[in-house]
Amino acid sequence: MAKKLYVGGLPYSTTDADLQNHFSQAGTVTSASVIVDKMSGRSKGFGFVEMSSDEEAQAAIDMFHGKDFNGRTLTVNEARPMAPRPPRSGGFNRGGFGGGHSSGAPRQNRW
Repeated sequence: MAKKLYVGGLPYSTTDADLQNHFSQAGTVTSASVIVDKMSGRSKGFGFVEMSSDEEAQAAIDMFHGKDFNGRTLTVNEARPMAPRPPRSGGFNRGGFGGGHSSGAPRQNRW
């Protein structure tokens, strides 16, 4: 069964292909992806590699964790499932900010 690995400490210039080529030394890579920032398009310095078997995943951890990759030390371990995230609060279209009084005087209710 395939196992997904977290790979941290990647140089910002690393591409998906670089990651796949490097990890193919440990076995068959099913997928490799470097995570990029949505706004800037720049790498966040980490990614995920999916190896085709548990044995190959363990071999990759043993081969690459704590080792140098293009001048950076890699962190390689089994990826944890993504935790559920609570809905984001706030935002401009929800209202309720109560601003707009620049005089510093307390606001008077006129009910």
